[in-house]
Amino acid sequence: MPKPFPKEFRRDVIAVARQGDQSIAAVAKSFGISESCLQRWLKIADRECGLTTDTIEALPGSPSGDLEAENRELRKRAKRLEQKDEILRRAIAYFARDVLPNDAPMVCQGIDAGAWWCSSTR
Repeated sequence: MPKPFPKEFRRDVIAVARQGDQSIAAVAKSFGISESCLQRWLKIADRECGLTTDTIEALPGSPSGDLEAENRELRKRAKRLEQKDEILRRAIAYFARDVLPNDAPMVCQGIDAGAWWCSSTR
């Protein structure tokens, strides 16, 4: 059974850990407690204050919150780009089917401006 610590001691340790000047491991070592004990105290303190992991990460200026928000935006952007890419692939396949009939050979001719068009040689 873990040894009980006074509430004032817990409050002081949590306050030092929340300042962010030291890592959790360093704070735990300086107060003579285990790192897992300090992490548990921090979670309990968050629950008592009504904070959840989502609300802590969403706090403005929170490094993990900023990174998570940026990651979400980047994932959304990547998904949109993949969707656009798929739409373009399907459009190319659709129009290529109409422009390039299977039974007609194609001849490409150039325009003075450098653009190209294709016509069948029937």
